[in-house]
Order: sequence, then C-alpha cells, then structure tokens
Amino acid sequence: MPVSIKDIARLAGVSHSTVSRALRNSPLIPERTARRIQQIACEHGYSASAVARSLVTRKTQTIGVVVTSIADPFNGEVVQGIEETANQSGYSVILATSQADPDRELAVVRSFQERRVDGILVASSRVGSLYMPLLGEMKIPIVLLNNQSPGTFAHTVTIDNVDGGYQATKHLIQLGHNRIAYIGDRLGLESDAERLKGYKKALSQAGLPFSEELVARGDGKPAGAKAAAARLMGAPAARDRQPTAIFCYNDMSALGVMEHAEAEGLRIPHDLSIVGFDDLFFASQLRPPLTTVRQPKKEIGRRAMQQLLALLRGEMPENTTVIKGDLIVRGSTGRPRRGRAEKLTPQQREARSRH
Repeated sequence: MPVSIKDIARLAGVSHSTVSRALRNSPLIPERTARRIQQIACEHGYSASAVARSLVTRKTQTIGVVVTSIADPFNGEVVQGIEETANQSGYSVILATSQADPDRELAVVRSFQERRVDGILVASSRVGSLYMPLLGEMKIPIVLLNNQSPGTFAHTVTIDNVDGGYQATKHLIQLGHNRIAYIGDRLGLESDAERLKGYKKALSQAGLPFSEELVARGDGKPAGAKAAAARLMGAPAARDRQPTAIFCYNDMSALGVMEHAEAEGLRIPHDLSIVGFDDLFFASQLRPPLTTVRQPKKEIGRRAMQQLLALLRGEMPENTTVIKGDLIVRGSTGRPRRGRAEKLTPQQREARSRH
C-alpha cells in the first residue's frame, strides 16, 4: 500500500497538517522539524498525490494544448517551447488535436475544462473570437497561437504575417522580378489574407501592379500547391505571361511548386524563383535549398506559455504579442534569366542599387 500523509504523521509523532506544511516547505514549520518529516517521507517512499493536492488547492498544475495535427511539422517546435516553459514553472502539458475542425476544436477545449486544467493554449485556432462569450462561462484563461480565424481575441501570440509576406516579395523584386505570383490557401485563413496583404504592399511600393491572374489558391499542402502552380504557369504558348517567381503561403506549398517545376523541366532558380514561409526542418535540405520566411516556432510557444502563466498569476499581460519572422535567403531564388524580366521600375532600380 502507498504511504500516506497520515502514516508519515504517525511515524513523526505530529499532526497531518504539520506534515502537509513541512512537505510544502511552509515557513510555519521549524526547519529542524521540517527536515525530520521530509527525511521520514523519503525513507518510506512517500509520493504526493496530484489528485489529492488538486482537491485542496483547486489547481491541477496542468495545461491543455490544442494543435491541428501532430503530423504537421510546424507544431513540434511550438509544443516544445510550450512544454519547456510549462515544466520550468511546475506545470504538465496535455496534448490534443483538432484536425483543423472548428467543432472538434471546441469539443476538445470543453473536454479540457472537464478535466479541470488550469489553462488552455490553442494553436492555429479555427474558432478565434468565438471564445470570447465562453470565457466567463468556462473561467479558464485561454491563449491562442497564430489564430487563423478572422476577428480579434483577448490573448494571442502571432507571427507578423504581413511583414513576412512583404519581406518575401520585396526580396524577389530586388532580384529584378516583375511577374511575381502568390500561391495561397483556399481555406480562408487569416494568415493567408495577411501574407497576401504583405505581398500587395511590396508590389505597390515598387510601382508594380497587382494582378488577380497571378494569385492562385492551394490547400497548404504539396498536392494542392502543385495543382495551383500548374494553373498559374498555363500553356506553353503563354510563356511570356508566366511568373518568373512565386511566393508560397508556406513551405509545404513551396514543396509542391518545386515538384511542378521539376516535372515541367524548369530549373530553380534559373527559370523560376520560389519563396516559402515557416522554415520547416526540410527547407535547408531541399535541392536547391528553399528561401523562406522563418517563423520562430519555439519562441512563439514559449511566449504563449509565458502569457498564460501571467494570466494564471492574476496579471494582465498585453492582449496581442506579435513576433516578426526572418527572411532566410537560400538557393531557390535568383535573378530572372535574361529575356524573362520586364523593364525595371524606378523603385526597383533604386532597390537594386542598395541591394
């Protein structure tokens, strides 16, 4: 039978409240008495019951984390940042998946509430601001990471998608590309709209017109992006109207575009430059290595957990934490081959001279 606090109290000749305080290092117990009680507990293999402790403190020291899928390589580093920060503060993490389904996401969050977790983190939420009316009812702090649902939420940590899209497109413009396409995500995600906004901003600053014919939507995965690239590149007769560069919604999409280019006999970056977004583990291993916007995934997880810990302490951290990404230039981008680039705009000539 496991040793209980009552057993330790009997062996030490004290009350169980004294044992409980001594095991918590309470200043109310003399140091000598506390050390003797802790020694007895250690010798008899006493282990505190998390369930019993939670009944007294009304805290379970657990955090519920919802991700879209454990198969998504993006989530691994995010969860690592969450878990490291949680463990340092004495919290355990329970992980569940939503499969990018809003109804399932809400069901998982409610199941966490029933398990009496102390707080909840939701990555790539498809519910977003709909949590607002639930906060008072659930009485559990919730922090969203890279919220994908339009609208605002009380506490979020997110990558600066607009700036990332701007950096990626500006890089291609500085290389001399005028026909730059964007392959997005057709699921209506907030991050897609923001990255497209950054793309448009860079075009506008360079004096380049925005064209709907240079925008196609995939599904955030290689197969969908490959089909979108086929639509963008068109028939061989339209070679002069094809893009010389493509900015992709994410690295998985960029992978699909690279597959299409290879199937069509296009050389990267000589015939087509490609930029991704995320900097997943495989980006630097591709041939050529992928130019991409790096999301500090572990840092996003760490900052979200810090925000949740602040809420659990009764503090009021900033509602939204925005983290900028970094453009990582590799071998998948280069100057357009002679004859494929159009005449440079004055803004491009100025950018080229500074580059």
